[in-house]
Amino acid sequence: MQSPVALIPQLAGHIIAAGGKRLRPLLTLASARMCGYQGRRHIGLAASVEFIHTATLLHDDVVDESELRRGLDTANSLWGNQASVLVGDFLFSRAFQLMVADGSMRTLEILSNASAIISEGEVHQLITTNDTDTNEQAYLEVIEGKTAALFAAACQIGAVMAERSADEEQALRSFGTGLGMAFQLVDDVLDYSAKQEALGKTVGDDFREGKITLPVVLAFERADADEKAFWRRCLEEMDQREGDLPHAMQLLQKHDCLNDSLERARAYGRNARTAMDVFPDGEIKQALIDALDFSIERAY
Repeated sequence: MQSPVALIPQLAGHIIAAGGKRLRPLLTLASARMCGYQGRRHIGLAASVEFIHTATLLHDDVVDESELRRGLDTANSLWGNQASVLVGDFLFSRAFQLMVADGSMRTLEILSNASAIISEGEVHQLITTNDTDTNEQAYLEVIEGKTAALFAAACQIGAVMAERSADEEQALRSFGTGLGMAFQLVDDVLDYSAKQEALGKTVGDDFREGKITLPVVLAFERADADEKAFWRRCLEEMDQREGDLPHAMQLLQKHDCLNDSLERARAYGRNARTAMDVFPDGEIKQALIDALDFSIERAY
């Protein structure tokens, strides 16, 4: 993150110091080690993965006009939108410098493709925001792009570094995709859950921003005329009033939308676990499966 332009390490340091699970770079480190890789390339590539993710967070907070992330002021609320976008661009560029320094066209191809897919997913989400007609398929395409693509790439490059077979590469990619889909689905459930407060996050950010996530898609599909009118007023017209969020949470419970969304997450989790069958049992494989279980079980 170092740069002679003082604002860059200051702003980038703020978002990195805010914490988080560091799940994506851990996937790269663990996948490489599980595949028997013994060198040090995985460190630079893991950093590259985390910088791609951090850049998207900086940009997301500007797009969503977010004021808090993980309970702290966002970079855009402290330094403004322009600085956040530009430092996000710097981190993207730094990620590509790290990939080039790695010297493998294959890892560069995988991570650059993931970066393009993430951007497409973000734009796709922008189109579905405030659109209560969004269906489940369209929503799943959004999260496969904006979240699962980087999880998949982070895992796949571990096999590439270790020069493992195409089958093992694909298995790790499938594991990452399943984990990423489950992870995002659980995030979307937690946004409407009291558990969110215990995790130090605010409840209802997606609701306030008019985001159409799977719990809302299911609620709208199962709604009567009055309930549909409520969702349209809150999420399409963005006419939100006192008591609307608790009422939204009540409707999600009434139609069992949170449990059904979690069941989708569990199904992706099962697929991810199955993908790992090609690898022999061991400590690192178990750690990856534990990360998958954690991603789903944090909903409880």
